[in-house]
Amino acid sequence: MKYVIKTLVGAGLILGMATAAVPHGDVAPQPVDTSGLPETGEEWLLENPYRADKVGEEVWQAAIDIGASGYNQNCARCHGLEAVSGGLAPDLRFLEAEDWGDEWYLERYIHGYTQNGVTRMPAFGDLLGQEAAWAIRTYVETRPDDLIMEEVSPELKEIRDQLMAWQADPSGADVDAMIDKLDEIASGIETLSGAPVADSVAFRASRVLTEDKADFKKAAETLTIGLSAAN
Repeated sequence: MKYVIKTLVGAGLILGMATAAVPHGDVAPQPVDTSGLPETGEEWLLENPYRADKVGEEVWQAAIDIGASGYNQNCARCHGLEAVSGGLAPDLRFLEAEDWGDEWYLERYIHGYTQNGVTRMPAFGDLLGQEAAWAIRTYVETRPDDLIMEEVSPELKEIRDQLMAWQADPSGADVDAMIDKLDEIASGIETLSGAPVADSVAFRASRVLTEDKADFKKAAETLTIGLSAAN
């Protein structure tokens, strides 16, 4: 039932996006380093080009990382850390990861939003550019459902503790089983946008161990940082 309620609340936020916002103030937009991402050209695209099914997982992950930096510098002040809104501005996690959501997002990103002569959101289009726009969009749409994260947090903390123990004494470590467990947890963590994969801490920790099966420290730190951010 709580998931149904949250979905309805999210739908209400989306419907209220035309009016629900807070003044952005005089904070100057910060540039976003998009080097490493495919160029999008001068003409604005109508659909996010950095989704995994279009560019592959490596570029998709790079877009998330760059988008996280761009979001935190330019958007978190109003829309909340990790894109979790405090209620004064739209919760962008509910913006659907498809054409309609891309269209709404792009309109606001390029042109900003003014209400009764007050700038509620500055126009970022000319200031930050298209690559930054889609990187931020990719980051936002892959945020995990925080309710599901609350449910799996105790299990992820146990995994974190196990990884720390293996760091001290790796004898008997079953890394393949740990990766399988993290993948199982990650597969059950949904996004609120409908994007097929959530960039959750379980997903990231699994990638760390897949790339280096002996890097228990980095995998544990990934979980620690992610769980702290979620709380």
